Amino acid sequence: MIQLILGGARSGKSRLAEQKAKDSGLSVTYVATAQAYDDEMRERIQHHQADRPTDWGLVEEPLYLADRLVQIDQANQLILVDCMTLWMSNLLLNEQKDFQSQQCQKLLEVLPTLKSEIILVSNETGLGVVPMGQLSRKFVDESGRLHQQLGQIADHVVFCVAGFPIVLKGESK
Repeated sequence: MIQLILGGARSGKSRLAEQKAKDSGLSVTYVATAQAYDDEMRERIQHHQADRPTDWGLVEEPLYLADRLVQIDQANQLILVDCMTLWMSNLLLNEQKDFQSQQCQKLLEVLPTLKSEIILVSNETGLGVVPMGQLSRKFVDESGRLHQQLGQIADHVVFCVAGFPIVLKGESK
């Protein structure tokens, strides 16, 4: 099963994803896509790490998400990926030609083939004004496209607002 959990900053999406992972009864591998380029991000990462159960596996993968998911995939496991928009930022900042589109396409092809349960966490970026900068607009556009495509292949899609999950697709869980 593939679950997509969307929400704004501090909406409760990561907390919901982690609770779903805990409640699954499966072994959990947490895939972190963030890169710590400054002290504030290092503190955020440390805070998230401190909140997670110590028996969860951790894989850090900022770019080659599809390949890494295939590497760690196994039955009776839940893989929680947090967060897809940080991953998108990493892809867009990579200077290889067509890198972002290739990696997204690869992910969309790989996800339905995995034996693991998958929870994807992402920031909904399309609810605000259109950004002024070209890179910011591209980020919003590409994140929105990815969310639409992930939503199509996901079995369950949830949108979080103020800590409340709103089920968009699939049965309420």
